[in-house]
Amino acid sequence: MVNALEVPADMLIRRIAEKLKGEYSQVKPPQWAFYAKTGSHKEYPPRDNDWWYIRAASMLRKLYKAGQPIGIESLRTVYGGRKRRGSAPPHFRKGSGSIIREILQQLEAAGLVSKIPGKGRVLTSKGRSLLDTTAREIMQELVKVNPELSKYL
Repeated sequence: MVNALEVPADMLIRRIAEKLKGEYSQVKPPQWAFYAKTGSHKEYPPRDNDWWYIRAASMLRKLYKAGQPIGIESLRTVYGGRKRRGSAPPHFRKGSGSIIREILQQLEAAGLVSKIPGKGRVLTSKGRSLLDTTAREIMQELVKVNPELSKYL
């Protein structure tokens, strides 16, 4: 049986983002999302118009990979980066908590994530199923290209 960690992450995240955009009306970028930076370490907002869905899909995969509740502060650290300060040495800055919080609330409304008070968020069975079925679809496509991968199905 194939799970979400056994297929290439970039393919899985893109496919999940397409599903979130098409099938889940609860997950959609707010008005301000096209003007907001994803953290203080960034110079510009994202250029990809679908970046909200890609970030949501990436967060689903992170929750799947952790297997235990994850809080917003941990996800801020994951999505942070180096802030360039000119001739001064760079420093690490956390990602935007507002974006992460908003996406998690939308995923909760869609029924893919549930909140455990005091601990963080965790995937629901519906969210785990979405990731696993998508991973299986991707693996079936990869088997057509490379038949040796059929032993993983």
